[in-house]
Amino acid sequence: MKSTPVKGTRDYLPKEVEIRDYLQNVIAETYRDAGFVRITTPIIEDAVNLDKSEGGENLNLIFRVLKRGKKLSSALNNENVTEKELSDMGLRYDLTLPLSRYFSNNKNELMTPFKVIQMDRVYRAERPQKGRLREFMQCDIDIIGNDSRDAEIELILTTTKALNRVGLKNYTVKINDRRILKSIFSYTGFDDADNEKLAIIFDKLDKIGIDGVKAELEENSFDKNAIDKFIGLFENGSLTLDSIADVCDADYVNDLKYIIDTVDKASNGTIPVEFTPSLVRGQGYYTGTIFEVAADGYSGAVAGGGRYDNLIGKFLNEDIPAVGFSIGFERIFGILMEQNYAIPDRKKRIAVFYDKDNYADALAYAENLRDEYMVSVIARPKKLGKFLNKLEQNEFDGFAVFGEADGVKLFG
Repeated sequence: MKSTPVKGTRDYLPKEVEIRDYLQNVIAETYRDAGFVRITTPIIEDAVNLDKSEGGENLNLIFRVLKRGKKLSSALNNENVTEKELSDMGLRYDLTLPLSRYFSNNKNELMTPFKVIQMDRVYRAERPQKGRLREFMQCDIDIIGNDSRDAEIELILTTTKALNRVGLKNYTVKINDRRILKSIFSYTGFDDADNEKLAIIFDKLDKIGIDGVKAELEENSFDKNAIDKFIGLFENGSLTLDSIADVCDADYVNDLKYIIDTVDKASNGTIPVEFTPSLVRGQGYYTGTIFEVAADGYSGAVAGGGRYDNLIGKFLNEDIPAVGFSIGFERIFGILMEQNYAIPDRKKRIAVFYDKDNYADALAYAENLRDEYMVSVIARPKKLGKFLNKLEQNEFDGFAVFGEADGVKLFG
């Protein structure tokens, strides 16, 4: 039998789990203090819901669950059976689709606006690489039932507060609007049917520059006049909210200005929010505002989200506004571990050793020490000195031998 975890998943050592638990608790506490409540949902969702969720490329990364019993036998009898026909469930690829189903199912029991926390594992059939796992933790907050841009502002302020509290520094919140993207493509003469393909190319602007974007558009045989008009928007170097005011609906521009200005005012200028016209976000269910957090020195986003006003309506047949922000917990954890992160004000961990005839008294002694230390009670080994080296290797800070007068001894 294999002792290693499945490719794309990880085992975590006790020190790592302690830090992960601490970080998750800080994030959850920050969200609860801001008035959000926590829910949990199953990791398994109906395949129909997953397939109709407009999750973009994530729909190709669903771990599908085989049908069982007679349903599976019946499907296998079909010579032309497809993968989807063999499956009736799948593992959730994010927490937004499960939340939408949850709200639809429990709407009458919930208040509106519904401010909700989700912190749980999700699954994607990724090609494993650094920063991409098949099982990973997401930390989401969402506001359902508020169509005002005030909801986006609250999410940005609350999420960045959590990032500050876990120790992430030097980051920028990038913001855009899916409706502005569509307006730019329409204004420059591209077909609406090509919007998603265009967005994928435009999303590479930061990596390949405007000349690289132009080259890719030409390689994909888009209309030359449309390409020239699109590239012409960048003749002054970059697109700004002011420069695109004549290209799209003024309300879209004003919405983003309102969000940026209000976050700046509410944070006393401590949270940098910048308009990023090439920001796309992969999920197809986004309908308006989208945002990401980029940390200096690290590629890829450490948090992201947006408004998805139509997704819940797929369950209820009525429009329910919704917007969410997700922290990329695994990426945050990785960044902090690279920086040798240590839990602030953590109690020191010690071992109390006992002999066979004084176990009960040693337990009482350990309990008294727990006001000051994290204490593990361990039978005294024959080779105590050698065992102390093992303690240090496993992040213990010291020890005490019950019955000896010198009490707790700290390493180093």
